[in-house]
Amino acid sequence: MRWHTIGLLLVFGIFSLGAVAGGDTQLVVIKDFKFTPQEVTVKRGEAVRWENHEKRQYHSVWFEASGDPEPDYFFPEEFYERTFDTTGSFPYHCGPHPEMTGTVHVID
Repeated sequence: MRWHTIGLLLVFGIFSLGAVAGGDTQLVVIKDFKFTPQEVTVKRGEAVRWENHEKRQYHSVWFEASGDPEPDYFFPEEFYERTFDTTGSFPYHCGPHPEMTGTVHVID
């Protein structure tokens, strides 16, 4: 086999592995004081990752209705991630900006 063929196979293999590994986490982007998408659905045992894409603003992802304490704030280019092990619908909001809301739906 030629080296460039081996290199291409390695690159495609790495991207394939990344797609499989990344398939267990749903991404929510925080920008312009919004969670996008506002509602996500994941399977039990999967994670949601919230990434702060604001320029200067900090946020939190607070599942207050579930009785959780407010987590630490995270700043631009930082993220918060949570795995969901129980089925149901879990509303959340941003602690410092309660008008920012979202819901995680967890299914079997």
